[in-house]
Amino acid sequence: MTQPRIIEPTFNQLIDVPLKVGESPVWDDRTGTLWFVDILAPAVFRLDQSGHLDRFDMPAPVGCLGLCENGLVVVGLKTGVHLLDPATGKLDLLCDPDGGRPDSRLNDGKIGPDGHFWVGTRDEAVPQTGNARLYRVGPNGDFTCVIDGDMLTSNGLAWSPDGRRMYHSDSSGLLLQAFDFDPQTGQLGPAQRLHDFAPGEGRPDGAATDSEGFYWSAGVQAGRLNRFSPKGHIVEIYTFPFKGPTMPCFGGPDLKTLYLTSLTTENDGTSVAGTVISFKAPVAGALVSRFAL
Repeated sequence: MTQPRIIEPTFNQLIDVPLKVGESPVWDDRTGTLWFVDILAPAVFRLDQSGHLDRFDMPAPVGCLGLCENGLVVVGLKTGVHLLDPATGKLDLLCDPDGGRPDSRLNDGKIGPDGHFWVGTRDEAVPQTGNARLYRVGPNGDFTCVIDGDMLTSNGLAWSPDGRRMYHSDSSGLLLQAFDFDPQTGQLGPAQRLHDFAPGEGRPDGAATDSEGFYWSAGVQAGRLNRFSPKGHIVEIYTFPFKGPTMPCFGGPDLKTLYLTSLTTENDGTSVAGTVISFKAPVAGALVSRFAL
C-alpha cells in the first residue's frame, strides 16, 4: 500500500480567545459565518468574516451543534438537545434523549442527510464502562437510540456526498466504522470496521467528508488531521505544531477552506490553548445538511 503524503499546511489562527475544548465547527453557507463550541466554557460561538466573535454562554457542558432550516441552532448539552435563537440568545429544550444517565454526556453530533440530528454520548466513568450511545433526534423532539453500549466515546459523524454512507468512530475505542445509510429514512446497514488506530495516528475525534468521498478525521493528541479513502486507508496526513486538533469542517464560498478546532494540551510542560485555525483545502467539502425545522 502506498505511504500517505505528509503535508504541513500554512494556516491562519482565527481567534484570540483561548478555548478549553474547542469543538464542532459548522459553516453557515447562508451567512458566511462559522459556528463552534467550547465544551467546558461552556459556550457556543459565532465568527463572522470580519473576525467579530459572538458568544452564547450555555448552562451546561456543550458537545456539539447543527444549523436548522428556520435559522435556529440545535445544540447538544449535557442536559439534553436544545434550540438556540441567535437573535435573542433564548435557549429552549427540545428533548433529553440521554435522560440524565450518570457518567454520560452528549458529545459529537451532526445533521444527517435525513434532516435529523445525530448525536452520540461519551462514557465519563473512570475507568470507562462502555455505556456510550448514539441517538437520532427528529425536529419534533422524537428520538431513537441507534447504538447502545459496547462503545466508549461516540464521535466522528460524517456522511458521504451522496448521503448513502455514514462514518462514525469510537475515540476511546480507537476505531473507525462505516454504515450503509438510507437518506430518506435514516436506516443503517450493518457496521463495517474500516480502521483500527495505531499509536501515533491520534485518537479519532471529529470529522468531515469532502466532495470526492474522502473522510477527514482529527487525530487528537497526535497533532494531525488524517484523510482517509472510502476504504479506510490514510492517504494524507496534515500535521500541526499543536497536539490537540479536535474537528474539521469545510467552508468558505467554494467550500475549499478547511476550519479546524483544537483543545488545550500540555507540550513539554507548557500549556497550549485551544483555538480555531483555517487553511486552504485541496478539494471542496461535502455540504452538511440542516435540521428539518
